[in-house]
Amino acid sequence: MPKLTKDNLEAYAKKAAAHKVKDVIRVGMSTCGIAAGAEEVYEVLKNEVRQRNLGIEIQKCGCSGKCYAEPLVEVIVKDLPAVVYGKVDKTFALAIVDRHVINGELLNDHIFDVQEANGDEK
Repeated sequence: MPKLTKDNLEAYAKKAAAHKVKDVIRVGMSTCGIAAGAEEVYEVLKNEVRQRNLGIEIQKCGCSGKCYAEPLVEVIVKDLPAVVYGKVDKTFALAIVDRHVINGELLNDHIFDVQEANGDEK
């Protein structure tokens, strides 16, 4: 193990800061998600984030095992717990952008999973 010095601690701190989680919205695009309308939800989210210049990455992801709740959308934004919303349609996708992302409000009626910032489930 290298000797700890002020210089290598500062370098480590810079490297750690560069690896912090960015704001991201993930849409489940497995077969069950697509059949339930995930492609439309993905496009709505992508277009809305781009039009509003929110700087949030929109990603496609695979199955999480909650097929009954598709389409699933995971939202990870600064200062809020990671939330998985289920049964998302295009209208609710817009509410996610308006209320969760912009206003910092959790939308309780569609939450299927919540993780605190340290990764613990609620």
